[in-house]
Amino acid sequence: MAIEVMLALCLPQDASTVPFARHIARYAMEELGVTPDCIYDVEVALTEACANVIRHAESDDEYEIQVSIGEDQCELRVKDTGRGFDVESLSERTDGSAERGRGVALMRALVDTINFDSDPESGTVVHLVKRLSFGRSRPSFLGE
Repeated sequence: MAIEVMLALCLPQDASTVPFARHIARYAMEELGVTPDCIYDVEVALTEACANVIRHAESDDEYEIQVSIGEDQCELRVKDTGRGFDVESLSERTDGSAERGRGVALMRALVDTINFDSDPESGTVVHLVKRLSFGRSRPSFLGE
């Protein structure tokens, strides 16, 4: 029988919460036998999504993170309650010389799917999906 690990965090919009969220996601993936390279990609993408909420959301409210780890993929949802933004205005530039503004391009490079759902009334949800690769230590309850 296969299982799915689901974690939900509700955190204050404070930069000190980002390492906490990243650590919890990393620890869960390590315990499930996900390869270090794959864990790193998820960690960096999650860090960028959280940092964007903290940097750009105008609300001082909490933000939510949902992590779902299944047999072959990890899904992350990072939701704020800010005023939303024009998703179409996101640049796909990958100018390595820019000091800021590379977060979305970095997330696109690290995960397999990225979607933004932004609504002026309810904020923004960043949805990231990464196919996982497992090492030899993959637990048997995850299936073959």
